[in-house]
Amino acid sequence: MKTMEKVVGAIVSQFRRPTGFGGRLAGFEMAIRTSNRRRNAWAVDLLDVRPTDHVLEIGFGPGVAIRELANRATEGLVVGIDHSEVMVEAAKRRNIDGLRANRIDLRLGSAEAVPSFDQPFDRILSVNSIMFWSEPEKRLEELRGLLRVGGVIAVVRQPRGPGSRTLSPEQVAAELTELLDAAGFAHIRTERLDLKPPVVCALGVNAA
Repeated sequence: MKTMEKVVGAIVSQFRRPTGFGGRLAGFEMAIRTSNRRRNAWAVDLLDVRPTDHVLEIGFGPGVAIRELANRATEGLVVGIDHSEVMVEAAKRRNIDGLRANRIDLRLGSAEAVPSFDQPFDRILSVNSIMFWSEPEKRLEELRGLLRVGGVIAVVRQPRGPGSRTLSPEQVAAELTELLDAAGFAHIRTERLDLKPPVVCALGVNAA
């Protein structure tokens, strides 16, 4: 049993922070899995990105949503930060055209150490990364400071893995709503995508 627990722990850690060959495999799996692609496209649609928008994604993984965002922000800029060097490399390969055109900017970083930027963002996206943040309420408050007034954040969670499967969509929606409210966001709403397990997206506006 202990051996199996170690194996499961090793696999989970690769999805938390991919490294080395195992991380590249995890990134490949995240990129090709149909449910992941549907989840990312759905989240981007909910953000209602406009052509001139400046958009930030926290924890972009293999860069699937980055490409979706760039397809919409055709005259704007899509910035992404991820704490895995393996994922930064994979996302750059997947989005090479946008990088060359200076419409995409991918950086090594994390929710706990967000780089400084020259101007505020219109939209911020986070897909399945908030559960790995330390002090998520504080992180969300910091991200609100990066949004222009009227800017929107979308925080997506699809409970998977040990300890997550018992969470209902209603529980996830309530937790995300509470965090966004505590971080100062307004006009909060939640949406649901019926995958297995269901995906919840909470959206909030920087009204301050």
